[in-house]
Amino acid sequence: MPLEAPFPSLDQRVAALNDRYRHHSATAVLERALNDPEVGSLALVSSFGAESVVLLHLVSVIAPGTPVIFIDTQMLFPETLAYQRELADKLNLTDVRTIRADRRDTDFEDPDGTLHQFNTDACCNLRKVVPLERALLGFDGWITGRKRFQSGTRAALEFFENEEDKRLKVNPLAHWGREDLEDYMVNNRLPRHPLVANGYPSIGCAPCTSPVKEGEDPRAGRWRGTQKQECGIHFIDGKAVRGPLPQNEAKETAA
Repeated sequence: MPLEAPFPSLDQRVAALNDRYRHHSATAVLERALNDPEVGSLALVSSFGAESVVLLHLVSVIAPGTPVIFIDTQMLFPETLAYQRELADKLNLTDVRTIRADRRDTDFEDPDGTLHQFNTDACCNLRKVVPLERALLGFDGWITGRKRFQSGTRAALEFFENEEDKRLKVNPLAHWGREDLEDYMVNNRLPRHPLVANGYPSIGCAPCTSPVKEGEDPRAGRWRGTQKQECGIHFIDGKAVRGPLPQNEAKETAA
């Protein structure tokens, strides 16, 4: 059940939690957050993408019954759907919840499945943001696999965030680098997403993801040719990030 008053404001809870866990490892943050009464009930939200197996494996070791929410946009690569089934079985994740947009919403807003071609923000909202918001009702927070190195907009990412005064967002891997992920996958012999070997270091919906060339940013293949960097699920100052932050805003975010 969600936490009930009286409790400090969400900003105060986030500040206290970040201070409490500031020097903890990713494993310790995840393990303790799942049992900390000041955090409350959590679900892991996973795309089952290129790096998702690390956090999924950690959860499978610490608390395999943790609810795992998988958003099937119905525009994913077939390889992602197969990988999701493989990992759920291999890692013995016992509460994977596949969610989709309400059929009535897609029939009304995107009847021919072409919304992504002229309004990617609206498509992400329809197929990701709204279904996730429904799925998270009843939870005090959710666990993400976001990391500081992934983009400039995540450079100041903390273990705990306030998501628009609605719930906590927990980022256990915030401080991990690419080499940490690689070492973890190798040492634990974890299966890779099959598209990684084909030049897809970051994987989203099939129409909006392309291979990345050598020397390009790993996320260059997401929404290529646009300024869009986030699907709308993640926010900075209450707004979905669409492009690079202005210089002065970037400084404030990093402060």
